[in-house]
Amino acid sequence: MWERNITLPLALTMGDPAGIGPELAWRTWQHLRDSERVFFWIGDPALLGPDLPYRVIRHPSEAVACFSEALPVQEVICPEQVRPGQPSSGNAAAVISSIEQAVRHVLAGDAGAVVTNPIAKHVLAAASFPHPGHTEFLAALCDTVGQEVMMLACPDLRVTLTSIHVSLKQAVETLSAERIMSVSRLTAVALQRDFGIRQPRLAIAGLNPHAGENGMMGEEEIRIIRPAVEALRGEGMTVLGPMPPDTMFSAAARSRYDAAICLYHDQGLIPVKTLDMAGGVNITLGLPIIRTSPDHGTAFDIAVKPGETGQASISSLLSALGMAHNMVRQRAAYDAQAI
Repeated sequence: MWERNITLPLALTMGDPAGIGPELAWRTWQHLRDSERVFFWIGDPALLGPDLPYRVIRHPSEAVACFSEALPVQEVICPEQVRPGQPSSGNAAAVISSIEQAVRHVLAGDAGAVVTNPIAKHVLAAASFPHPGHTEFLAALCDTVGQEVMMLACPDLRVTLTSIHVSLKQAVETLSAERIMSVSRLTAVALQRDFGIRQPRLAIAGLNPHAGENGMMGEEEIRIIRPAVEALRGEGMTVLGPMPPDTMFSAAARSRYDAAICLYHDQGLIPVKTLDMAGGVNITLGLPIIRTSPDHGTAFDIAVKPGETGQASISSLLSALGMAHNMVRQRAAYDAQAI
């Protein structure tokens, strides 16, 4: 089982067909075609251009044999004509189907991980898509709603979030010691199982300036965050905090922990994207599958016609595929030792 898990291909979704996802898929395949990072793309072959070698597959197992010669494609046809840079909710069903099929393959044990190309949330919402984004949809597909946690990772920093796609007001109002503790526990398990860190060190951010300055600038640190930190330490975890958010992401501070627990969306995403916009990877914890994604959007403004090479960088998708590949291997080894 261990050897089988590490050789499974990765499932790469289409993303929004009017964005840079299709271009990223074929350019990344060109870059990786002679490597062991095999993936197949679930999308519409018409988006790849007439001169690109691709092979339509019916099952993920066919991807390994053809990967060096052609991009393996599992067909999902867009019902409306795709115009680069002009997204249409008429193709929302195809975008959604691509994600559903990727998850289904991994849950069935036919693919190693899901790697998602960027989607446009407002385009899907116009087609009555009920989820705020990828993360929540994946949780619904995996029947783990409420357990999903977003991690952003680059070589110099990992952060996880206690809230995701909600307003800042709602993030503050719903902050609780229980949520901080559950996200911290899940993060620690992921660091051990998927990143090979035997004794994870966590840093929990403060909410207010100077981490509240002992109540002078806010009481959430006293009422919510410190009790969570103390409880986690009581469970034997190595936890710092609450740490002042304006200093905890310096190089010296980052050397003291393996992941930061952040209390709202931008508190975690700003430092990761500032440190490594091109190499940042979005990871969803709390699922029975591995999921990674490039840490950028659809970039409709630089989308090009099928087969053309535009300005889009493949760095983040390469990082997402590489991290998924490494996580699959690390998890398989960890689980094999646990048996």
